[in-house]
Amino acid sequence: MEPRMSRPRACVATGVAAGLAEHLGWSVLVVRGAFVVATFAGGAGILLYLWLWALTPWEPGEARPTRSAPVAWLLVAGSAAVLGVAWLTSGRAIGPLAVGPGWWFGVVLAGIGLAVASAAWASFIDRPEPERGPRHELTIRLVATGMLLVTAAALVFGETAAWFPAPTFLVALAAVLGIGLVYAPTLVTAWRDLTEERTKRIREEQRSEIAAHLHDSVLQTLALIQNRAGATSEVARIARAQERELRDWLFDGEAAPDSDLGTDLRDFAAALEIEYPVTVDVVAVGTSGERASGELAAAAREAMLNAARHAGGEVSVYVEGSPDAVEVFVRDRGAGFDLGGVPSDRLGVRQSIIGRMRRAGGSAEVHAGAGGVGTEVRLRFPVERVASIGTEHLRG
Repeated sequence: MEPRMSRPRACVATGVAAGLAEHLGWSVLVVRGAFVVATFAGGAGILLYLWLWALTPWEPGEARPTRSAPVAWLLVAGSAAVLGVAWLTSGRAIGPLAVGPGWWFGVVLAGIGLAVASAAWASFIDRPEPERGPRHELTIRLVATGMLLVTAAALVFGETAAWFPAPTFLVALAAVLGIGLVYAPTLVTAWRDLTEERTKRIREEQRSEIAAHLHDSVLQTLALIQNRAGATSEVARIARAQERELRDWLFDGEAAPDSDLGTDLRDFAAALEIEYPVTVDVVAVGTSGERASGELAAAAREAMLNAARHAGGEVSVYVEGSPDAVEVFVRDRGAGFDLGGVPSDRLGVRQSIIGRMRRAGGSAEVHAGAGGVGTEVRLRFPVERVASIGTEHLRG
């Protein structure tokens, strides 16, 4: 089965030629040349190109499409060139450049269309790109407007009106309408943003009403169940998990949670509370660049799992980010244990926690809790190691 054709997200303009070349196994230059040649066959190349542009999806991925070619400026330059040719080939030109009104009328309309297309491209395609954005859109729109104003004034007050009275009036009217079309994409974008904001506001109001209702009924009921049933009972653990899930849905909105260390450990704590008779409280303070996929997160999850499996009861997890390091403390109130007395074939703490942190460039300590009650696991990861791992991840 042939793979589905797609356009690369890093392209020159639209990615149609590059996507088709990759799909057919041809050279990109050959495909572009074929489009140019087919254009002379009644415009078939242009129609095929636009059809593929409209129907071919981007390649899979989350990156925003980027374009290396300044398409909007190329359209502006093309509009200026076409309008210049129309001015030179008007009825006042001499020799072979003297042409009839029909051809001249079409050339001027083509120049106006290119000016409108440049504004539309800047508004709908270039505006979301960070390297271009609203300022680029405003510049293109002002340049296109200036060109059309000059064109309309030249047609109305210039000598061309004496040669082609009726076409000149129509083209001047088309130039004025073109100015309106130049600003039409801006109005469409503003209307779309206004509609999205209104929809978002309505959703937030509805969410607030639902949250108020659930807070006064369901959440209070779940909290009462936990208090009456005891922290480690099966009913209390299920009620606690449901309360946490409901609060996340109510107050986190529709945005996906950041895949950071604190979020990952909270999710892991919720899963532990369902599987084991334990209550896990996770508190994160400060800023941390450590991700959920890092070695620190894996070691912390292992420490939390050991506390839930062997100690039970109440487990506290404290995550602290400082300018020097990221630290995680996992404390339980169980019977405790002596690390030196653990058999050598039990590698959970030695390899999954202490060894993992040492190999990653951090450190891990396991000792008795405050007052000799329970166990405390302290994990420390230097900030420079977090930054270097993040850089290596981006390069990879």
